[in-house]
Amino acid sequence: MTWFRGVGILYLDNHLLVAVKPPNMPSQADASGDLDMLTLMRAYVKEAYGKPGEAFLGLLHRLDRPVGGVMAFARTSKAAARLSEQFRERRVERVYLAAVRGDPEPEAVLMGLVEQREAVLSYRCIHRGAPLSLLEVRLQTGRKHQIRVQLSQAGLPIWGDARYGGGKPGEQIALFGARIALTHPVTREEMTFEASPPETQPWTIWRNLP
Repeated sequence: MTWFRGVGILYLDNHLLVAVKPPNMPSQADASGDLDMLTLMRAYVKEAYGKPGEAFLGLLHRLDRPVGGVMAFARTSKAAARLSEQFRERRVERVYLAAVRGDPEPEAVLMGLVEQREAVLSYRCIHRGAPLSLLEVRLQTGRKHQIRVQLSQAGLPIWGDARYGGGKPGEQIALFGARIALTHPVTREEMTFEASPPETQPWTIWRNLP
């Protein structure tokens, strides 16, 4: 992994950029005016390739502002079209880690409505414990706040989620985009990119566990 202004870069070629968004950075520009991931990655591409003017970079998906994790970007309009199609057709695997309260099943599929749209995810309990358990969550649909909403509805609120999980001031939501698997838009190679949550609470609970 290489680094650019505090952001880890996992992969870069002429068609695809994959990086790790830090928690609390917007995925794209918003009303806050804070530096966002898309703007920062455009600056990285411009610097890496010594390009004059603003570099093209296509936003393919988003992570909620407080959530960190792996994000993929398209370097060309053709790559953006092909990768966007993969996301629409649910051919991109997205895996998250979530530290939750409650009593999770060993594994489960959650189905319901989020903002009046079908929402489906599955989870597997990696480590069960009190007061927190660690889940590996796979999205099958991509709705706004989907993981946070559905886990809360299932009695498994995410630690630190002030909106849906009763998080307390000063707690950082324990939801992290740990893995993305996709097909390269040009070479058609199957690619998987992974990252680990930050070395902060509550993630450190499981740091030394197998």
